[in-house]
Amino acid sequence: MFRFILTVLILLTGTPALAQPLIIAHRGASGERPEHTRAAYELAIEQGADVIEPDLVMTRDGVFVDRHENEIGGTTDVADRPEFAHRRTTKTIDGVSITGWFTEDFTLAELKTLRAKERLPAFRHGSAAYDGREPILTFDEVVAIARAASARTGRTIGVAPELKHPSYFAGLGLPMEDAFVTALTRLNLTAADAPIIVQCFEVGPLERLSKRVAAPLAQLVAAEGGPADRPDLTYAVMITPEGLKTTATYAAWVAPEATLVLPRDAEGRTTTSSALVGDAHAAGLKVVVWTLRAENAFLPAERRRGQGIADHGDMAGYAAAFAQAGVDAIFSDFPALARSGLTKH
Repeated sequence: MFRFILTVLILLTGTPALAQPLIIAHRGASGERPEHTRAAYELAIEQGADVIEPDLVMTRDGVFVDRHENEIGGTTDVADRPEFAHRRTTKTIDGVSITGWFTEDFTLAELKTLRAKERLPAFRHGSAAYDGREPILTFDEVVAIARAASARTGRTIGVAPELKHPSYFAGLGLPMEDAFVTALTRLNLTAADAPIIVQCFEVGPLERLSKRVAAPLAQLVAAEGGPADRPDLTYAVMITPEGLKTTATYAAWVAPEATLVLPRDAEGRTTTSSALVGDAHAAGLKVVVWTLRAENAFLPAERRRGQGIADHGDMAGYAAAFAQAGVDAIFSDFPALARSGLTKH
């Protein structure tokens, strides 16, 4: 038990990488239960996840809640609730116009009356069968799930919160960074050895957090575009050797989209590994890739099985390929399949 706990803490806190990557349950076992629910997190832990991930947005009264986006029309039953029909509106978030219902227009008490539903029902009929059963969780409740599971299993279960749109929320008078530091302090998660990885696509919030807490931080990067708070910067520049050295001044991890590590050709087949993992390690950064999903629609061509886009392919083999590429952690909607692939690796 001690060796397992030590392994998790080493990877979370920045000591030299071990052979088998961490499995981070992306919003829980979100391929099998509605994302960001207690059921999804509990199943993920049962399936061997080392870390569970909550995406954090804010309520009108300044509480962190666990949703993929602040627009909740696609992940809750809010559209079916006549008492909230008048809250439907259109907003511009990070330059994109979005119509729906937004967490910042609800109090926590109001959000707690809603129930979660499957975000991708066309792909995940089994998960959609659990619609309507689970409430929205707060960040504190997700941490409590991880801690209870750690005590129950004898394994250290970490959390990997992602701060969503902090610049947007700051513009609404909801300073996410201040509230987050307060939450981390209250939850005793500020230390360098805390079982946490804090993620964000923006740069400024991570730079500022690095001066306020010692907890490990992860810079998310996508295959296209750039940070919403840095119009002068692209993700492509951030993953160059020099860009990675800059990231290493404030973060312990870089978190690239999976195709930045294992690129795909014009036919959608995996090609030779990029230099990103080696460059990141040379800069002193660990690498966590996102997001491995089992459905053919999300897999490279050589991993697809069956004819339908929702059919499951060889995600376990895909996870093993990332382990072979030297990554330190993997985000997956299917922790059991990821664990299977890494066990065989």
